[in-house]
Amino acid sequence: METKSEGTHFKWPWIERPTIFNVKYEPYLLRSMSGSRDLQMVDMQLRVLCRPEPDALPIIFKNVGADYREKVLPSIVNEVLKSEVARHNATQLITEREQISLQIKTVLVKRAREFGLVVQDVSITHLAFSDTYMHSVEAKQVAQQEAERAKYIVMRAEQEAQSIKIKATGEAAAATQIGDAMKENPGFLQLRRIEAARDIAQVVSKSSNTVFLDASTLLLNLGSHSADVDGTADRKGQDRRASLRAASSGGACSIM
Repeated sequence: METKSEGTHFKWPWIERPTIFNVKYEPYLLRSMSGSRDLQMVDMQLRVLCRPEPDALPIIFKNVGADYREKVLPSIVNEVLKSEVARHNATQLITEREQISLQIKTVLVKRAREFGLVVQDVSITHLAFSDTYMHSVEAKQVAQQEAERAKYIVMRAEQEAQSIKIKATGEAAAATQIGDAMKENPGFLQLRRIEAARDIAQVVSKSSNTVFLDASTLLLNLGSHSADVDGTADRKGQDRRASLRAASSGGACSIM
């Protein structure tokens, strides 16, 4: 048995019969269900680019036959695929897909060389899991998202509580300072009243309509309030009550 390269060759009629092999790289696809290390069923399709070794064609034809692809490749590719998938769990098959392809290629190159085949490239073209596993993964993702959302809500509530606490502390400090200022200087309240009256007057003056309002309600009766602050109103009230008591007492004496 002799191997000849491509070209024109002579043969003996009725004695020699040529068998033509394609020595170019051709793709071979194999799809198989395999079990992962965590007992998940994986539907995987593998694409193998291989060709026969020209010098080993007589041995291949003698031991296997011209249909070596249908006899050799399904067995060794399926064997290597199942053995490598069983070494990894489902998560690794997804996240480490390229590394697993390289591992399958390394093992498959050694196995194919025993049969006179040369493997150039191996790639995973399809990867799917069972419906039960996909539902569990989806439920896990939903649970993680809900946990992150609950964590965010808790952090937001803590920040809001901290903000309310800081605001309350500031308001309490401001109230304390205002109270101390009113005790030390009664004119502080008059100053705040003037500021409020000024703001109200500005708003009313910008209105296009005619407005009639009570001056005491709008804090505009600053004169009377200044009398209250400096004590003038209190002294006038005390003098008025004293004169009334004196008049009442004098009237009672004249009746007797």
